[in-house]
Amino acid sequence: MRSWTFPIALDATSHTPIFAQIALAIANDIARGRLKKGDSLPGTRTLAETLGVHRTTVTAAYAELDAQGWVATRRGSSTFVATDSPDMRPRRFSKKEALQQGGVAARTGFALEPTSFPLRRVPNPPPGALAMWGGTPDLRLVPVELLARAYRRAARDRGGKLLGYCEHGRGHDRLRDALATMVSTARGITAERENVMVTRGSQMALDLVTRVLVRPGDVVAVESPGYQFAFALFSRAGARVLPIRVDEHGLDVDELARHAAQSRVRFVYVTPHHQFPTTTVLSPTRRLALLELARKHGMAIVEDDYDQEFHYDGRPVLPLASADAHGHVIYLGTLSKILAPGLRLGFVVAPEPLVARLAEEREIIDRQGDMVLESAVAELLEEGEVQRHVRRMRRAYRARRDALCEAVDKHLSSVVRYERPRGGLALWCTVSPDVDADQWLERARAKGVHFQTGREFTLDASPAPHVRFGYAMLHERELTTAVRRMAQAL
Repeated sequence: MRSWTFPIALDATSHTPIFAQIALAIANDIARGRLKKGDSLPGTRTLAETLGVHRTTVTAAYAELDAQGWVATRRGSSTFVATDSPDMRPRRFSKKEALQQGGVAARTGFALEPTSFPLRRVPNPPPGALAMWGGTPDLRLVPVELLARAYRRAARDRGGKLLGYCEHGRGHDRLRDALATMVSTARGITAERENVMVTRGSQMALDLVTRVLVRPGDVVAVESPGYQFAFALFSRAGARVLPIRVDEHGLDVDELARHAAQSRVRFVYVTPHHQFPTTTVLSPTRRLALLELARKHGMAIVEDDYDQEFHYDGRPVLPLASADAHGHVIYLGTLSKILAPGLRLGFVVAPEPLVARLAEEREIIDRQGDMVLESAVAELLEEGEVQRHVRRMRRAYRARRDALCEAVDKHLSSVVRYERPRGGLALWCTVSPDVDADQWLERARAKGVHFQTGREFTLDASPAPHVRFGYAMLHERELTTAVRRMAQAL
């Protein structure tokens, strides 16, 4: 047996457990060749006395080395260095060697179908930039402590039940009940638990609806301008995406009716409360006409109510689903604007047979959501914490809307015109003909301000004389600074 000393420096203040420090030191000695293949290691009692630790600590270290393949043990014999121990410091192979050694190839060996609707990516702003994204809330206002406490309670008190698989794909029953109560009392939609399904964000809800309803060649009508991620989703499902004009009264239902008379429209995707991106409210006359059109042609209406809580002037308009007596409206909601996008909490309210179909489809790709998080948010809804948070945010965002409008009137009145939105999280502006919106954006980025241009909301990515200034992410002083810089960029 080779004589061997152990110069192992153990750090009791380290976050790494002592047994792991011992195992790592021995593995390093094996990798460096200080310990040779087949060399015996000291007994656990001997090494424990040498290092001044408990024998069980050394036993745990040896067990870890054995699990990693560094050492082996014969019955009735000592622990020794394995003859085929792993390589701790793999070298970088050339591309040719990598392929021979089973590395990842530079390209696929099979054909990839071209994407049917390439997304138009917007670069992330650098740190310190003033980002005026239209659909993002101010994460500085998120009630993190309330949410964290509710999450800890759910994990501590109900974690044993919540950390397993859900028996169905519809979401936590407690949150479904809370959401049914919310849409019934605040949005005029009479719903029960059976009508509600929780999803990982409203985008998943829209994806599931598309999977269930759309077959290749189906016609899906959309607002124009509109939401490019919806355009992409429908296009990739094989649908023929039909753009319908939006004016100052919202979706042009007469234009939709003309198309529906000529060919079957599977469904129409609408954002009637604050049209995305223009923030226009669908007029009462057109709301009734759209519901009647759906009844006449057996057409579904997918209503994406992404910011129902944020209406500042007058009474908020109730969703289309609140007036749907014939089961044509599929209502999509989200908690992303209320709380935070990173929580990934959306929901569907629809007739129970459709909810059951959506749940079947969801279980194929994602068995369930985060049951602990859903239970925690349900608690906050039940206790009124979410509702109080919404009232605080509504006051803050109304003040920010007013501050942005004041700054635009002062610094950009010769360049843009707009209608003050009654709600929502953004200002939609028409740009003067002598200003190129996309060039303006590039110059503004150089000054640390990021906003959106009309190109992002057209079906074919064509230039459009519009800009969109989001005001939720920035407080009043930041908004004023951003507008000044945009004026300088001109």
